[in-house]
Amino acid sequence: MSGLFVTGTDTGCGKTEISLGLMAALQAQGLNVLGMKPVASGCLTTPDGLRNEDAQRLLMQGSSVQPYARINPYAFAPPIAPHLAADEAGVRIELAVIETAYAALRQAADRVIVEGVGGWRVPLGADLFVGDIPRALDLPVILVVGLKLGCINHALLTADSIRASGCRLAGWVANQVDPEMVARDANLATLEARMTAPCLGVIPWFEPPAVAQ
Repeated sequence: MSGLFVTGTDTGCGKTEISLGLMAALQAQGLNVLGMKPVASGCLTTPDGLRNEDAQRLLMQGSSVQPYARINPYAFAPPIAPHLAADEAGVRIELAVIETAYAALRQAADRVIVEGVGGWRVPLGADLFVGDIPRALDLPVILVVGLKLGCINHALLTADSIRASGCRLAGWVANQVDPEMVARDANLATLEARMTAPCLGVIPWFEPPAVAQ
């Protein structure tokens, strides 16, 4: 296994936090680990070019220093769906570019954790979807389930789509994104009974850290 692909039930389900956790866990085993976010929208303009906060966090967690463009080959400023952002920028997202960047990271690490954008079926172009990336890179998939109302439907549909695509769902992580979710444990039990991959962990709600004044 050269790495893992982290996808989610939707935007804001906690893919980056889980990706960082996976990186740290593998590093604790003595492995050299790098992160990658092939496509990102909602990037900030900096003197060094467009930068995405999630991609920068993955870069900082990495076991070695890598060029930003290798971590995040496609960066777009508007906080909109990536295929729309790419259209606005006049850019076509190509798997070959992502494969080249991944191959370079793979040469520098024991494992590469690749984080998707949005959910599994988010379009990246006219005939390209997020789910095409792990298939091209031959990576097993970790599904992050954002625990909130509607998560059962989102999780089961996504799991079905992952299997239908020919990718392997290696496991799923439940991440509580709604601190007041009703019947959380009952929802978890339903997911555990119906998902055909192991639950790798349940992350409770954590209050965001206070910002220093």
